Amino acid sequence: MTNRTFTMIKPDAVENGHIGAILDKITSAGFKIIAMKYTQLSKRDAQEFYAIHKERPFYGELVSFMTRGPIVSAILEKDNAVDDFRALIGATNPAEAAEGTIRKLFAKDIGENAVHGSDSDENAAIEGAFHFAGREIY
Repeated sequence: MTNRTFTMIKPDAVENGHIGAILDKITSAGFKIIAMKYTQLSKRDAQEFYAIHKERPFYGELVSFMTRGPIVSAILEKDNAVDDFRALIGATNPAEAAEGTIRKLFAKDIGENAVHGSDSDENAAIEGAFHFAGREIY
């Protein structure tokens, strides 16, 4: 178990002005932000980042959604980071997410669900390295 995870505040949450409130929930839950940037994914970057879903029917829609506007990407640090962050963001479908979770508070639906959170320590490392050079992590 590592003490780092990766997150993105997705275009829907950025468009709706929720960056500050989401970052407050993250830091209030004890996560330390050790890397963060405001950026926009290119189509190529989104296709590569979500390549695991390439054969799924929602892949094209996912790439379009993730490239439609800016995102905030971040690497977070805390003991048990991956599992604790998954609990903080809630179920992928906000209708099924627990009260008080980020997705329950800020997501519209399963497709526009406000935030991404790594699902394993291995993926957290891969996703963090995809978005940040070593010199950008503090």
